[in-house]
Amino acid sequence: MTTKVYIDALNQKFNQSPDLIHKVFDIKGQSIVIHFISYQIKKERLDREILEPLTSSRKPWSVNDLQNRIPLASSKAETNLEEIAGQIIHGSVTVYIEGEKEVITYLLADQEQRSLERAETESLVFGPQVSFTESMITNLNVVRWRLDTDDLVMKKLIVGERIPTEVRIVYLKSLTNEENVETITQRIEDLVVDEIEDTSVLSQLIEDSSSTVFPQLIATELPDRFCHSLMKGRVGVMVDKSPTVLIGPVSLFSFFESTEDLYMRWNMGTFMRLLRILAMMLSIILTPMYVAALTYHYEVIPGSLLVSLGQSRATVPFPPVLEALLLETLIELLREAGARLPTKVGQTMGIVGGIVLGQAAVKAGFTSNILIIIIALSALASFTAPSYLMGTAIRVIRFPMIILAGAWGLIGIAFALCFLVIHLLKLSSLGRPYLAPVYPLSIKDFSDSIIRLPYNKNPKRPTSTMPKDPDRFDENKAKQKKDVNPS
Repeated sequence: MTTKVYIDALNQKFNQSPDLIHKVFDIKGQSIVIHFISYQIKKERLDREILEPLTSSRKPWSVNDLQNRIPLASSKAETNLEEIAGQIIHGSVTVYIEGEKEVITYLLADQEQRSLERAETESLVFGPQVSFTESMITNLNVVRWRLDTDDLVMKKLIVGERIPTEVRIVYLKSLTNEENVETITQRIEDLVVDEIEDTSVLSQLIEDSSSTVFPQLIATELPDRFCHSLMKGRVGVMVDKSPTVLIGPVSLFSFFESTEDLYMRWNMGTFMRLLRILAMMLSIILTPMYVAALTYHYEVIPGSLLVSLGQSRATVPFPPVLEALLLETLIELLREAGARLPTKVGQTMGIVGGIVLGQAAVKAGFTSNILIIIIALSALASFTAPSYLMGTAIRVIRFPMIILAGAWGLIGIAFALCFLVIHLLKLSSLGRPYLAPVYPLSIKDFSDSIIRLPYNKNPKRPTSTMPKDPDRFDENKAKQKKDVNPS
């Protein structure tokens, strides 16, 4: 292949893009072509490590000479034009010597990336404050730093027909069940998509059920939570250009765990977990119970409270179900608007908007004071979930439950709860039960999900992930006294 043919082929591959730079050097009568994209490489490295030794040579070059005399660790020999173009896109400089069959590529990427910062969606009071970034290299470095063992496996996959994206499957070889690894690997390899924009998109593509509102894989931006999950025998998935990672298999109760529970004393950590689970239940049934009681079941309301309810609703023209749906929609509008506006404006708008609209709605006779309190409690309870996706799912569930409560009262709520339990029983995460350890029942696994025992009382890993090594440590040795005998 002549120099002109090679240059024309690459230009055609890049659709005559002005970003593709090529330079031709005539060294001792030998034509050498260098290709690169100017804003994707470190130009000082190009000048110092490639151009300077290349142009100062007193004898002709060959492919073997390039690899021996410019021995950069990132050098590769390529013959396929597709591979050469792909290397250029990812920040490589290609060197072609006329008459040679192979092209040498040197990775000199100068990628824009933000530094490690605090987590935004999963903020912690105790524990490490660092979060993942959009750079795969940075994220891998953080995980390697936290889990500095040769037992850590990082399997590389490329997903995307039009825009190939690097995906890493991360796990500990001596702990993780091979079936879990094979399941998630097969699901990713079987994907036929144009691109993977983010881990949240990948999660929707590989989850067991796409029709449910419940997430079946945890998406987190916290490296400590990711590494702690790997130590339980779970599998992690990282996607290039995404600041979040996936963890699976998980259960419903995993979404109410926080790594902050690990850094607190065990009794406080247990209290916080139970509080979140109780808050989830209250968030789901509190408003529907209000609607059902006022619509069909006045007898369940204490007499003194019934008088207050009657007075507060005396001027309300809507039935309880419509009143509740109106306020729930108002809360969701305030939440969504506060999330989309700039931080300072969003916080102010959320507080002021909630107070002003709430007071105005009561004075105008659109709603009652008691319902505003109940709606506010339900909203606060849903915000206690550490997982944003699970908190959103809980808020979505409330709407059909309110409608059923308005249609059939307590019977409608009972029907909705039965349907919800049946639905959760049918769900799975990478083929593992979604309601573990409640179903199938495993009392020992409660210490890793619903409660948190002291570290020396929790020698077993959760069985729901089917780890190869179920033991964290020898329980008998942990019970031995280590104190020095003063006598």
